This record gives sequence, structure tokens and C-alpha cells, in this order.
Amino acid sequence: MLAQFSLPIGPFNFSIKTDNKSVEDNLLSLYSDYNLSDDSPFIDFPITITTRSLVRRFIKPQVDFFLDEFAPFKPLPKDQSFAMLEWGMNWCITTRAHQFLIFHAGTIEKNGKVIVMPAEQGSGKSTLTAAMVYSGWRLFSDELALISLEDELVYPCTRPINLKNDSIEVINNFVENAVFSTIAKDTHKGTVALLKPPTDSVKRMHEPAPLHCIVFPKYIPNSEAKLTPINQIKAFEQLIEHSFNYHILGEDGFHLIAKILKNITCYQFQYSDFEEAKNVLGSLVD
Repeated sequence: MLAQFSLPIGPFNFSIKTDNKSVEDNLLSLYSDYNLSDDSPFIDFPITITTRSLVRRFIKPQVDFFLDEFAPFKPLPKDQSFAMLEWGMNWCITTRAHQFLIFHAGTIEKNGKVIVMPAEQGSGKSTLTAAMVYSGWRLFSDELALISLEDELVYPCTRPINLKNDSIEVINNFVENAVFSTIAKDTHKGTVALLKPPTDSVKRMHEPAPLHCIVFPKYIPNSEAKLTPINQIKAFEQLIEHSFNYHILGEDGFHLIAKILKNITCYQFQYSDFEEAKNVLGSLVD
């Protein structure tokens, strides 16, 4: 029998059906602060995570991800099922939610001011996001910055934080009583675990806020936390590189980025120590 959940996340409603006990248990653990139910008046993304076949339940078991009846990905090993769900949810948003300009970015808020932190894999983006939101900032997302084409506000997409490899232990040591998903090993991203988001961030996930600045972070071992302003042309180029749907939005995306960059400052940011990072980023919004 399939377990079924309706899951509101910021501006979206997901329904999730699964016969996978690990997915069910992780949903109940990491999404315990959400309004989980088995019904909703409107669903944006109906998802199913299910074991491939009867044989596959016992011999190298694998799971499939479906959006409606469409399977966009190859099956993955059963022990990667919850990570597959989270990656699939990201895919749903980035390929369908074109009412937003979407960046691959950590997104945090304090004092009503949003900092968007676009970065490539391996930059320490999610690790920095996790440290900041467990140090008084509000989590919008560790993966997606959603900027509305209609009102130009940044909208939360508050979900568990995707941590990889050494970052799992780093954040486990930094965050007291951290709650993690089961660990998925040997994924295409290495070892992966999801960190439960702060309760206050979940409660406020329907509250958008204005973009205050853009920070391009980079973890550099033993470095001093340092912000370096960058010009609009360089920032524009980097934003396009980190956008999931700029090429789809076309002229609308171009004009929105141009308008944003006229009103905010952009920085490169190097860091190694969370306390230093917290102080430097805090100086931008105090």
C-alpha cells in the first residue's frame, strides 16, 4: 500500500505517494513542522516514489521517481530513495515554475533583507546556509532562489538542507541537536544527508521578502572572511551561469536581472570560519 502525503512548501503544493518505508520515515522526521496531510485542494506536483518491480524488492532493489506518470530519471538504489525525492522536487520546481527567475543559490533572510548566494557545487554554499540559519537567519532555501517576475520579491522554498561528504559532520558538530535524514552513500554527489530546517523558518515559509544583495560564496580553507564588491557586468554574467531558467524566460529574465542589479550591490565572498562569516554577512543587513 502506498503512503500518501500532501506537502505545502512556500508557493507550491506537492503530493507524495510512496511504498518506501525510508521515504515515509524521513518525511515524518524532517517535515514534522509542516502541515502534512493526505489531501489538498490543489496540487502543483504529484510525485510517486516506488520500487521498480517485485523482483527488485529483493535483488539489488531500485526505486523510480514519477511526476504524474512521467519518469524523468533513471532508477536509483533503494538506499538513495529519499535523496532522489529531494532532487526530484528541485527538478519539478526548476523545470515548471517559470513565474519565477530561479537561481542555484543559498537564500537567507534577516531583518527583512534577503541575501541570495549563487554558487556552483563544491563552493560550500549549502554548508554556509546551514550554519547561518542555525545562527539566527531565516532559511529560504539552500538550493533555489525564487525571484517573482510579478512583484520582484524573493519567495521561500523552505525544505531540508542538502549536505554532502565532510559537510555532514561539520554541521553535525556546529548545530546542537541537529536532525538528519538517513545517509545515502555512493550517490553521484558522494555521501548525502538532509538536515531538518529550523522550525521558525518553516512557520514563515509563506512570507516573501525583498532582495537586499547578492553574495557569491567560496569556501577557502584557513582564509579570513572577506567581501569584495564586483561590478554589474561580472555579476550579470555569473547570475546567468547560475540560473536554471534564464534561457526560457528570455527578455523577461534579462530585464529582471538588469533591474535587480541597478538597485543592489554584489560581492564575492571568501570564508572558512562560520563565526567570521556570520559577522561579515550580518554587517550587510544590520
